[in-house]
Amino acid sequence: MPELDPIVSEFATTEEAEAYDTWFRAKVEKALACHKPGIPHDEVMAMLRKIIEGRKNG
Repeated sequence: MPELDPIVSEFATTEEAEAYDTWFRAKVEKALACHKPGIPHDEVMAMLRKIIEGRKNG
């Protein structure tokens, strides 16, 4: 497998890049097919603030 330039790609080989691309596309397809309701933005931000504060405090 040819090596990739670290300035151009975060992957060492084209095989790694292709494997990631396959994995990522499968995740996106699964998410697009999901019919569960989304979480409102404000609710997500509140959850994230709580996580961040918890990590700041130890």
